[in-house]
Amino acid sequence: MKRYNKNLGDYGEDTAAEYFESLGYIIRKRNYRCVFGEIDLIAETDGILIFAEVKTRSNNIFGTPAAAVEQKKQTHLWRAAEAFLLDHPWEDEVRFDVVEIYAKLISTGSFQLEKIHHIKNIVLEV
Repeated sequence: MKRYNKNLGDYGEDTAAEYFESLGYIIRKRNYRCVFGEIDLIAETDGILIFAEVKTRSNNIFGTPAAAVEQKKQTHLWRAAEAFLLDHPWEDEVRFDVVEIYAKLISTGSFQLEKIHHIKNIVLEV
């Protein structure tokens, strides 16, 4: 199960990056890590720097993917973004997004995209 979850998560992050690129976003960093946490994707579009959390699920049995971005995760996301901005100063707008990826397993280690739901400009509860 652990390998399945890792493969599903990797598929979701790859799919979200491709989705952003299809919209004309520039991917600045993938899987940015610091002592405060991790940011799945950091992208830029129209002068806006986007910190995106990608959540991938095969069903909604335990709720929507975005529901998994609870307050503790939001706090880690906020602090990691602050750390990134200390090393990479940014003068323009910054926003936080969640990208929900719904995918189904079609063979061992292989997934098929069912749906992408991009939630822009989430309000963090930090």
